[in-house]
Amino acid sequence: MANALHAVVIHEAGDLRIDAIPEPVPASDEAVIDVVYGGICGSDLHYWQHGAAGQSILRSPMVLGHEVVGVVRRAAADGSGPWEGAKVAVHPATPATEYVRHPADRPNIAGGGYLGSAARFPHRDGAFAHRVALPTRMLRALPDTVDLQQAALIEPASVAWHAVNRIGDVTDLAALVVGCGPIGLLTIAVLRARGARHITAVDLHDRPLRIAQELGADSILKQPDDADIAAIDADVVVESSGSHRGLDTAIRAVTRGGVVAMVGLLPSGPQPVQIALAIAKELDLLGSFRFNDEIDEVIEALAAGRLKIAPVISHVESWKSAETAFAIAADPTQSSKVLLKFGRVR
Repeated sequence: MANALHAVVIHEAGDLRIDAIPEPVPASDEAVIDVVYGGICGSDLHYWQHGAAGQSILRSPMVLGHEVVGVVRRAAADGSGPWEGAKVAVHPATPATEYVRHPADRPNIAGGGYLGSAARFPHRDGAFAHRVALPTRMLRALPDTVDLQQAALIEPASVAWHAVNRIGDVTDLAALVVGCGPIGLLTIAVLRARGARHITAVDLHDRPLRIAQELGADSILKQPDDADIAAIDADVVVESSGSHRGLDTAIRAVTRGGVVAMVGLLPSGPQPVQIALAIAKELDLLGSFRFNDEIDEVIEALAAGRLKIAPVISHVESWKSAETAFAIAADPTQSSKVLLKFGRVR
């Protein structure tokens, strides 16, 4: 059928399909969204490659995707949320409703749910689809000055913004970003927007380092040796490689009394980490997981032109070529952020 709706569905490791889906039936507090762009995240790649993202193990077919933007096709029946025709970004989290022991301003660590996540069963379908119904609390209307294609980076940019928030004020500080995948690159853009004095970027490949320079990195290092690392002496570090070697670099490269925000998700299980050195240097090692309301700060910075993120987008592929797009996204030597295009702005 020419007008049939489709979604990108992971069935098991290595089995990514384009499946027909029914027209969404919204609850009273849900709006129907015509999805325009969806960004392929590292977690999407993990489900495709391994059938799991960390400890979230795929147990049944699931629609992927949580980095999505689109246009409101039908506003919520209860009158909440954006109006019909509004361009919107999506905050993909569902706050936990059960009692949790954490500060009230940190719902990101309370559990809850996330679009396109297998953390719970039944899984929470994502939004890599032509049309989805989403609670209006997830939706953020976008100013006209925000380009919708760039807006597809708002969710991962919020992850980067949260990591910098974990550190605090970075004005006039020397910063290091270890790992220049999409989150690392967006972190460089956020650090530049928030006044870091000098930014050094480290990666294993030439291509992401070139993009890092476009985004504002002052110095780049490819596969640094011990002398290179010792010479960095950064005030703050964001570790975004998600590897123990990257964390080792972060601990050795940060100054005594410095701060390391760990946004890269290391594999589950024990990891070799230089804790003795971190203790001797009296470092603050801060976990950084997803984000809270930073999405609103990111949208404001984009609208004002303070946050420059366009170079992070390397490819825009049709939803019909999802598996090809995933293969491209899995290769950091040829891509950074790969977007799937599902529709167009009406």
